[in-house]
Amino acid sequence: MTRSSAQGRSDAGHDLFKGMTKKKKAKDSKKETLPPIQVGEHGRYQIKSGLLAGKFVARAFAKPPTKARGMIAEAIGATQEAAITALHDVIDARESRMVENRRTDPRTGASVPSIEEYTEALGHVALTRPQRAMLTALSLADTEDGLTDVRMANGAGYKSHASANRALASAGRMIAGYLSSETGSNGPSTSLDGTAHIGYRGVSENDEKAENWILHPELCAAIRNAT
Repeated sequence: MTRSSAQGRSDAGHDLFKGMTKKKKAKDSKKETLPPIQVGEHGRYQIKSGLLAGKFVARAFAKPPTKARGMIAEAIGATQEAAITALHDVIDARESRMVENRRTDPRTGASVPSIEEYTEALGHVALTRPQRAMLTALSLADTEDGLTDVRMANGAGYKSHASANRALASAGRMIAGYLSSETGSNGPSTSLDGTAHIGYRGVSENDEKAENWILHPELCAAIRNAT
């Protein structure tokens, strides 16, 4: 093998290695220029967006510090900003659909959320353990009879039915507040008595006796599904 041929092979190998180095550098440079994951908010949701499998994807999750997990909605766009905008539209359309599907309680005039809305709210609002125990007890009671103030208070560990009633109203306001916090949402209003957002008083045959508490059937179903 002549010196010139050996030199030629050496130069060829050097050129090949040089080409591979350029490709590696270009690949590394491409990685460095990828858009970072963005974290934002829209109404009551946290929005995360970025490049996933070659597509710009935006996803909605529950805002911290909630313990609820799972994706709420997703959208894809030509750019990261387009994906975020598309997701906002998806969320707003979802909220509008839910609001339209709510019914009005003839007893109180309150707007009653669907099972889906109640389920989401229960997974996000910071109800106390006694409040959850009280709602669970009410959900297990007969939907026509409900529970008396005393039974409701005793079942959740409250010292008086007045305390239990205040806690019940507070739970209702928290649920209503969560469901009202989304951009474009029109209810339910937190200006009503909090208990109207989760239930109502039954009909009593004795005017001197307080009527039993009865949960809205949609809330009953949401609680039973979660337990």
